[in-house]
Amino acid sequence: MTDHAWQAGAFPAADDQAVIAAVKGCFDEVYRRDFSDDMLVNHALPVEVRAFRRSDGWCVFLLLTPWMMARIFLPERDPGLALPAGWSAAERAAAPFVVIGPLLDFPLLGTVQKAHLNYLPQLGHFLLQPLVQSMERFNSADEVFAAWNEVIKTRDRVM
Repeated sequence: MTDHAWQAGAFPAADDQAVIAAVKGCFDEVYRRDFSDDMLVNHALPVEVRAFRRSDGWCVFLLLTPWMMARIFLPERDPGLALPAGWSAAERAAAPFVVIGPLLDFPLLGTVQKAHLNYLPQLGHFLLQPLVQSMERFNSADEVFAAWNEVIKTRDRVM
């Protein structure tokens, strides 16, 4: 691990709708640049943000893209987590986009969470928990979120 500080984008300080619009714009660009010709993604699905909230210094939300659905943790400030080698803002800005970066542990509301580090110049560093990665069976965003809601209901019923 290196001691490089996290770079937060300018958006977490903005109002919620501005953060949502910025995230959507960034991932629309990732789709155009990196996935628009990829046969393994579901081109019928949009980039969409749902369930946005702020919690314990993070903007937390569900992000749907044509290639995955994930829970995103976008820090409002430097969370004080050490960055792995090769993951400073300068190093990542010069590197190709990766869907899932290194796994990190981080505290949230008194529990330890696990999520993958990621970086986009417009958003800064953020954490990502992949939820759905096989998108081909879905015809719409609502179908993806309905399927995820069923997973949550099953988990709650069993646990």
